[in-house]
Amino acid sequence: MKFLVISLAGIGDTLFATPVIHELRANFPDAVIDALVLWPGSRDVLEGNPHLNTVYQKNLLAASWVAALKFFSGLRPNRYDVSLNTHPQSRIHYRVAARVIGAPVRISHNYDHANFVDRCLVNRMMPQDYSRHSIENNLALLALLGVKPKLTRHGYEIFLSRDEESWATEFVAKQNLAGRRLLGVHVGSGGTKNLALRRWPLEHYVELFRKLNRERPDVSVLLLGGPEERAAHGMILGQTRSSLVLQPETRSLRQAAALLKRCHAFLSVDTSLMHVAAAVAVPKQIVIETPTFNRTIEPFGRDYLLVSNPAVAGRNLDFYRYDGRGIRGTREEIVRCMASVTVDTVYRVVENALPSHAVPP
Repeated sequence: MKFLVISLAGIGDTLFATPVIHELRANFPDAVIDALVLWPGSRDVLEGNPHLNTVYQKNLLAASWVAALKFFSGLRPNRYDVSLNTHPQSRIHYRVAARVIGAPVRISHNYDHANFVDRCLVNRMMPQDYSRHSIENNLALLALLGVKPKLTRHGYEIFLSRDEESWATEFVAKQNLAGRRLLGVHVGSGGTKNLALRRWPLEHYVELFRKLNRERPDVSVLLLGGPEERAAHGMILGQTRSSLVLQPETRSLRQAAALLKRCHAFLSVDTSLMHVAAAVAVPKQIVIETPTFNRTIEPFGRDYLLVSNPAVAGRNLDFYRYDGRGIRGTREEIVRCMASVTVDTVYRVVENALPSHAVPP
């Protein structure tokens, strides 16, 4: 048997696929199991995964339809028996990829806006369920293969190397951070559709860090992220001008994951690093609620502290569903929604998550 796991959505979404990848290996120990991802960060998530044979990665967002179809056609000679489009991949483009690659069995979820074209592209579908996590939605796909989960426990899986662990340990030592409270922060979010609008305002982060510097000098803030956050980090560093706010020069998502393992708490909106933090079991996880936050993408298997957004008020699915569209509302409405979460509210949650006496990382 030859399987292709297609995860062309976000980096966090690729982490959602790791439990079903493990289950495929448990149920089909001699199978070839490959993965297809869009983002370099998604490839980083799957690097070293012992349950995979090959990971194919190519960012096709800027490519033409012709180039994309040529790339997908290049996988046809692998002659996969089964392809699985993991949750959540609501856009029809993901099912077009499965059809072009051409496995006889093409599995996907049935999304809110699916039509007869979707049902022509894939041939085994299961309704998505907003009442359960994406990981659970993915595990449910096993039934379409006639098998059941064999593992007694499921969770995110990321396999860090000894070198990555050593790099993080050395960073903590060189920066004299041992014995301090470490707060990892990701100020960014996904950049597709209009999802960048769900970011908490940078001015709020600056005010939060200034308040932490004044009232909790035992706390060091680590700004984590990739090149897309560099400008935001520069603005924050320029306005805080504090030795207690640092920007580690991580060369990959995997180094960021290794550093997150040394943090005592992590603050973000619902973004890829939120899931990476859950995967490496950061002791305290703080999530600022956005219009896109719902049961399917909570930090899986981890307790977390949710900073409620008064403008969302439990209407998350009214703002955002997996139907190929962005967040409902104008740019001004979404920005105002995120600004409604006050600095004082977030500070109180962070302070409670970080007792004064640190345990050395």
